[in-house]
Amino acid sequence: MGSTLLIITVVFVLCLLINVPIAISLAIAALTVVLIEGTIPVSFLIQATFTSNDSFALLAVPFFILAGELMSTGGISKRLIDFFRSLVGSWTGSLGLITILASLIFAAISGSGAATVASIGGIMIPHMLKGGYKAPYAAALTASAGALGPIIPPSLVFIFYGIMAGVSISDMFIAGIVPGLLIAITLIIINYIVCKKEGIVDVQSSEDKKSLWKALNEAKFALLTPVIILGGIYGGIVTPTEAAVLAVVYSLIVSLFIYKELKFSDLMDVFLRTTITSGTVMIFVGTATFFGRVLTLEQIPQFVANSISELTTSPIIVLLLINLFLLVVGMFIETVAAILIFIPILLPIVIPLGIDPLHFGMVVCFNLTIGLLTPPLGLNLFIGAKVANVKFESTFKYLTPMLIALLILLGIITYVPEITLFLPELLAK
Repeated sequence: MGSTLLIITVVFVLCLLINVPIAISLAIAALTVVLIEGTIPVSFLIQATFTSNDSFALLAVPFFILAGELMSTGGISKRLIDFFRSLVGSWTGSLGLITILASLIFAAISGSGAATVASIGGIMIPHMLKGGYKAPYAAALTASAGALGPIIPPSLVFIFYGIMAGVSISDMFIAGIVPGLLIAITLIIINYIVCKKEGIVDVQSSEDKKSLWKALNEAKFALLTPVIILGGIYGGIVTPTEAAVLAVVYSLIVSLFIYKELKFSDLMDVFLRTTITSGTVMIFVGTATFFGRVLTLEQIPQFVANSISELTTSPIIVLLLINLFLLVVGMFIETVAAILIFIPILLPIVIPLGIDPLHFGMVVCFNLTIGLLTPPLGLNLFIGAKVANVKFESTFKYLTPMLIALLILLGIITYVPEITLFLPELLAK
């Protein structure tokens, strides 16, 4: 058992060191064990990879990706920003506040951190720079606000966790509302403190000023988007997968015929970007499922669980160790890949300790979301720094207090499960 774990770990790490893509590294590592042990047929690779993608729930992923692309291209994010500027444009740190609020709403549309940073950051960072914000701070704030993407429902990360853990995806969505709002509130407080300290006073130019009612009227279809998607899911009208299809149809109608910023000639590029992103994700799903099933058949999760239980049976210590482990993992492995790889290993450890899988899912997803801000991977941070045209290391001064605040919030969510569970339990009554 220990030798099998050693083999699969060494092969996987070696593949990563020679720059083999993570998805292929997973397949090679698991296939190496299959060939050495000889207890599993090689054809199991094809079978596991194919059947893992044959899932109705998984259809939500490409549809939500497509909806995010359509809404980003079709002017929805721009109208969201205009509405929030008319709402809070005269407040201290208003541009930073608008970035956070717009990211909150766009996250409820796209379900992706990277998409949120690219879409909202592409519009707001230039405005922040003109308004006197330092470029490193603008990049750090936008990247941190992008952390709302994987937590505010509908979340692609929640979908993958729900599939891997056998947890209701709708319950995961509901459970993410309060943690997502706590992230937003935390960032709003930090933004206010920084702007006060650095004397940033946002002043809207006359061409930027727009009456609240006019901005609301122009943004009404954009603001309705998350209401339709989440209302349909929580109202029991549609499943998360059907809601993703509804989001695509709605965004097409709004972008093509109401806002008219998306042209039919743009659709091919939108579909192409969606296909590339979705195809990459599905390859991940296939090879990670094969990897996970090989681990299960070789009883590696049980071996790891027994090893940890011999060390400690305290849920507090186990959750602390898992959090520390995932914080390191998030620095090097993309969020979805980490969930696909490690959930089959970690769940058998926490369930016998009485930890609710729904609560554990929020802890895992929140933890790995922080990895979007930490080098060397730090996808959100790199996107924010690129848009702001600064070196990513220059953002660390401003990023550090945000990371500390998010880590404190992670600790609170980890050890106060009611924050995650009370809404699902309330709606279940």
